[in-house]
Amino acid sequence: MASTFRSLQNRNARLFFLGLLLSNIGTWVQFTAVAILVDRLTGRTTALGVLTALQFLPMLFLGAYAGAIADQRDRRRMAMFTQGGLAMQSVALAIFDLTGTINLGVIYLLTFMLGVISAFDNPARRGFVTELVPQEDIANAISLNTATMTGSRIFGPAIAALLVGPIGTGWLFSINAFSFLAILGSLFLLDRSALYPAPLAKKGGTPVRDGLRYIRRSPNLFAPFLVFTLVATFGFNHNVVFPRMARQVWGSETWFGWVLTTMSVGSLLGSLLTASRPIVTLRWMIANGVLLGLAGIALAFSGNIWLALPLAVPLGLGGAGFITSMNAITQQECPPDMRGRILALTAVAFLGSYPVGGPITGLVGDYVSLEWSLAYGAVISLAAVSALVWWGLGSRPEATRFEVLRTLLGSSTAIAPSPSEHP
Repeated sequence: MASTFRSLQNRNARLFFLGLLLSNIGTWVQFTAVAILVDRLTGRTTALGVLTALQFLPMLFLGAYAGAIADQRDRRRMAMFTQGGLAMQSVALAIFDLTGTINLGVIYLLTFMLGVISAFDNPARRGFVTELVPQEDIANAISLNTATMTGSRIFGPAIAALLVGPIGTGWLFSINAFSFLAILGSLFLLDRSALYPAPLAKKGGTPVRDGLRYIRRSPNLFAPFLVFTLVATFGFNHNVVFPRMARQVWGSETWFGWVLTTMSVGSLLGSLLTASRPIVTLRWMIANGVLLGLAGIALAFSGNIWLALPLAVPLGLGGAGFITSMNAITQQECPPDMRGRILALTAVAFLGSYPVGGPITGLVGDYVSLEWSLAYGAVISLAAVSALVWWGLGSRPEATRFEVLRTLLGSSTAIAPSPSEHP
């Protein structure tokens, strides 16, 4: 336990993660309420897929450049600015809903605005996490950041499921707007003299290309990054499928919130288990990818809510462990002046893939079956992780496959930068 939470010995880390937890509970309240509202208005899985695409399309096109900007500026100030913008978006959504002027077009427009702001918030906020603790605790802080994000998903969807009937979606959006005071307050109250600021990257040049080049020239990062992108595109579209499954398979729209809550229990466990590891290895990432795929297939064909709820736990555990492993692996040896860019590129690979995977998943749900709209992504995830293992077996032809597999699965995948590239 001491190893898992070692970053919290730092006052700034405790303050930041508390504010982030409270704020993200509100974010998940809103996220669940928006999905329920769109399902009420349309009754189409495709509409939920379009909603997902609009939210994450800006990340696909802006995320890498936003990471470069975050590397060149004070990340704390940038995060305060973007969090304020996210608060204003939730206020606008609440006003439209409470005044009875909400419609699908308004939801889509405000969701796209949310995506634009989030594209800049993601690298600034996540990059700032690395400034809260010394170098040796960065992987732990990043894992705890994921644990905080996933832990908030335990409470947010449950609150939405309990209150969406009595008070309606408009007041749930208001709860989210109020919750931003927590993260903004924590950023304001931090002891800036106790931070570990990274050196600012030089302005100009080709910062995005430099980040891509770094990943491309790191043999043990490039293949995992490609697999991570493929799994993210097709294996994490649960929020497109679950609202329709809640109505058609599980019997009530409120089960959407409860399944998210149960899955988040597993996500929290996956994040904390990763945080407890001194070094995050590729073996850990592969194991979680396998768990994600197997649990997804099982949940897709579970048939009723009482099987779906327990199966959501390993689904969340594998998903969070897979994501956190990739983030930790990239940051263990990442040059300090490139952290924003590398984090942004992993965010583009994960969140930016939703505009592709979300609509495809919606089409599968509407024209094939709800079960296969979840299962097809799990099958692709298992195939991609298998390809990652096969890549390791063939990456060193001079060695036996057993030796390559042992090296691949038993060591850290972080690669130190070339001295010529990062003096």
